[in-house]
Amino acid sequence: MNPQLIIFDLDGTLLDTLDDLSAAVNFAMQQKGFPQHTREEYRMMVGHGARNLMTKALPAEHRNDEELVDEVLADFRTYYNTHIDVFTKPFSGIPELLAELHRKGTKLAVASNKFQEGTEHLIKEFFPNIPFVAILGNRPGYPLKPDPEVVEEVLRKAGLQKENAPLSPGRGAGGEVLVGDSDTDMETAANGGIRGIAVGWGYRNMEGIQGLTVARSVEELQKILLPDNK
Repeated sequence: MNPQLIIFDLDGTLLDTLDDLSAAVNFAMQQKGFPQHTREEYRMMVGHGARNLMTKALPAEHRNDEELVDEVLADFRTYYNTHIDVFTKPFSGIPELLAELHRKGTKLAVASNKFQEGTEHLIKEFFPNIPFVAILGNRPGYPLKPDPEVVEEVLRKAGLQKENAPLSPGRGAGGEVLVGDSDTDMETAANGGIRGIAVGWGYRNMEGIQGLTVARSVEELQKILLPDNK
């Protein structure tokens, strides 16, 4: 494939952030006396931004209470901002993959639904030597994935013209690719007119989806992205 630009999702793709997210949401639930959840339960809740995560974590009868959602979201942010990297770490092999892609001249970017400051903090902490062309998180006034605006913004920041991207996922031999661990990521790629590749080590089971390329390991992902690597 040898794509010229690869956009990576963050949580569940580059970094295992689930333990720190789980602890922060449970702290917010505890502050209000609500039931807490397990790591595996949070696995199915993450990926659509912090507000959506807090809404899902609340008991069903409270999810429409916007004032309450604001309050638990504030508690979550207070805790998470100071505990964002207690357990978080890159998935095995990811730092080496990014370094090799950079060495080969591939442009790299990050597109996440995590809040912007947290996205930047984690990328700079764990991948300080990778010159990403864009690091985009959840920002006021910008839509979340799967809206295609994030793809279009990355292409602009990378100096690529939108019309150079394939018109549908999988069309062409390279170009631009989005790598992620969820259906949201694959929808983002499709909506943005670029190819999507799912990873098998993330927070969603992407196996068995017709027509979808799934890399079950970092080594397999590298072979897909750099088939001619020597």
